[in-house]
Amino acid sequence: MIDPSDRLRTTRDEALALADRLLADMEAVAAAREGANVDDEHDPDGSTIAYERSQLDAVRRSALERAADAESALARVADGTFGRCERCSARIGEARLEARPTARLCIDCAS
Repeated sequence: MIDPSDRLRTTRDEALALADRLLADMEAVAAAREGANVDDEHDPDGSTIAYERSQLDAVRRSALERAADAESALARVADGTFGRCERCSARIGEARLEARPTARLCIDCAS
């Protein structure tokens, strides 16, 4: 099996960078709201500021989860358990690892 460490590090780093950008966006939305005297809950022209922050936060949490999954997979590479199902210890198929390099379970156990 080819060492997936570079791909996992890239996945982790990109996810963390995205989370940082989203946090900055969330802070900008909050700052914009503080400086404005608007009733965004009743604005007929679009979504509310609270909704926008909620959407940004959901995407940010997803990015942080992806980074954590990549970090966990890197730990499995380091300890020699990468590519083995955490439930049944069978080898995780190459195609599955290609599609989802952070996979913890073989396709049978994931189903």
